[in-house]
Amino acid sequence: MIRRRALLVTGALAPATAWAQTSPTESGWYARGKTKERPVRFAGRGDGVTLAGTLLMPLFSEIQYVPGIVLVAGSGPTDRNGNNPLAPERIDLLKDIAELLARNGIASLRYDKRGIGQSTPRPRGSLEAQEAFFAWDNFVGDVEAAHAELLRHDEIKPYATALLGHSEGGLLALAASRSLAAKKLHALVLAATPGRRLDAILRAQIARNAPPSLRLPTDRAIAAILETGRVPTNLPPELQLLFPLYAGPFLQSLLSFDPAAVLAESRTPCLLLQGGADRQVVPMEDIQPLIDALGTRGVSGEAVVIPQVSHNLKTVTGPLDPGFAGPLSPAVAAALLKWLVPALGA
Repeated sequence: MIRRRALLVTGALAPATAWAQTSPTESGWYARGKTKERPVRFAGRGDGVTLAGTLLMPLFSEIQYVPGIVLVAGSGPTDRNGNNPLAPERIDLLKDIAELLARNGIASLRYDKRGIGQSTPRPRGSLEAQEAFFAWDNFVGDVEAAHAELLRHDEIKPYATALLGHSEGGLLALAASRSLAAKKLHALVLAATPGRRLDAILRAQIARNAPPSLRLPTDRAIAAILETGRVPTNLPPELQLLFPLYAGPFLQSLLSFDPAAVLAESRTPCLLLQGGADRQVVPMEDIQPLIDALGTRGVSGEAVVIPQVSHNLKTVTGPLDPGFAGPLSPAVAAALLKWLVPALGA
């Protein structure tokens, strides 16, 4: 903060003709495309929870304010960069998005979710303590805390901020956007985010991809979670990773969350980004409710479905390519910048 203000003072004392000759963001040290990174730690929702993240900014944020966006990771043990130890390859989705945005004038804060990476680890005490730690409202509150941390940094325009959530992270961003609307959240990006309730999507995924013997146990597990907020203890081993015991209250809220209904009530401008080759959130069945909700709001919104793009927004080379590795799809990058840069005034 001191350095940036000192530079502003120096510029104010310089002859006006010097400023007229060239823009500091077009040439020299502060040319567009250069970035700087800052590690951050901030309090999440609840007592004693600390979240670790990365603030990536255009270098010219040292001499002028820039818009900012919070990036929210998807389900499971996915870290701030978008990597999951259960995936066979590095994905780096959120890292790639952060670098793309910083090169184009938009700062971003991405963070390790609670229980993951360098954030406060999962408690090792009672089941009740773990259930409380992983409650849905805590994850939503963590998104709100990340937005507050973003605003704490002097380089960020407080009137030009956004949320971008990927997959389940889109549901968390959508839920958090309701309370952040009062703080003048300016834009919302939902990437590969389901538009139907997740209980219906899970049943469809199991029916498509799993042995028939798992369909009835899945139905019973979902019904029990929705009714009691507890995960049954007698699940087949194949379902225990999908329904961990400590996640009962979280799953109860997640499975019953209606994203299309929440989006329909939102007054925040919204971009939907979806890959046409997504195997988890299937076009158009799983996202059509969000597209329909956009059309009912009378608020700025756009939906972009890009062929040959996976759930992780990577270009796929064929029907057997899961789309984990490689760079962000150029078409996705172009669509994101085309909408977000003017939306935030970058």
